[in-house]
Amino acid sequence: MNLSDSRVINADRPTVWSAILDPEVLMTCVPGCQEMDGTPEDGFTATVVQKVGPVKATFKGAVTLSEMQAPESVTISGEGKGGAAGFAKGGAKVRLEEQGDQTVLHYDVEAKVGGKLAQLGSRIIDGFAKKMADQFFNNFQDHVGAPPAEDTEPETSDDAPKKGWLKRLVT
Repeated sequence: MNLSDSRVINADRPTVWSAILDPEVLMTCVPGCQEMDGTPEDGFTATVVQKVGPVKATFKGAVTLSEMQAPESVTISGEGKGGAAGFAKGGAKVRLEEQGDQTVLHYDVEAKVGGKLAQLGSRIIDGFAKKMADQFFNNFQDHVGAPPAEDTEPETSDDAPKKGWLKRLVT
């Protein structure tokens, strides 16, 4: 399964880069993560509990970071074993691009599963993998990108930019 997307994070590139390398930030952002420790140089170990369809498993695995080009790009690779449920392995190529005072995080994810998990079928697995990637990057975006500072006074000027329908929903 392959997945590519990007997210705008309301933080500068060095801040986003250091967050990608921080095990506490990663633990907060990985859905179902029970524990994570290690260093970017030596890799991380993690325990993640997830339910995929009817199969619930505790995955114990390792995450390594390679091809690090601070603060521009990194390749994150991981492999976890879930006992009788099977295994999951994959990786993400992450690229950070400055955009003013924000950072665009581009990612390409590849994931593979085996064992009982693979028997669930590619439709369930692909949907689950997409959901996990979306949850991780949404959590990362929320954790690292502080919300923009809001004015205490509402804008009343006719020259104020109009908000689109999506912005009106969010605010």
